[in-house]
Amino acid sequence: MTGTIAAIAGCEPVAPLADVAFAPGYRGIETRLLDGDLVNFRVAMVGARTAEDVSKYAECAAAQYTLIRGYGFARHVRTNVGEEAGLWTADSVYTISPSLPQGLKTIDAEVTVADCTENGIPTV
Repeated sequence: MTGTIAAIAGCEPVAPLADVAFAPGYRGIETRLLDGDLVNFRVAMVGARTAEDVSKYAECAAAQYTLIRGYGFARHVRTNVGEEAGLWTADSVYTISPSLPQGLKTIDAEVTVADCTENGIPTV
């Protein structure tokens, strides 16, 4: 029993997740206007750490698209994330609008695009 404890005590500590190198590979954005102000974004990437990374990529796409259309705000409707053999995908839907929409999951497109640019996340 003491041999097992000694072996574990001699192991190198495991680096926390934050210390793991993040090397995302962004594989593209597909945008589809569904109806008026309702827009679907499909994104794909490799190297995501969690579903949050690929969701953020979709949010960046939505924010830039919102600005391209001449609007200032978007509201998140839903995101479905999947991963297969290291390829992460997100299928997101947002509404876009010129004024701040009601709801809890709203984004200011200019602020979000600036954040995405600062963090090296591509947009539309």
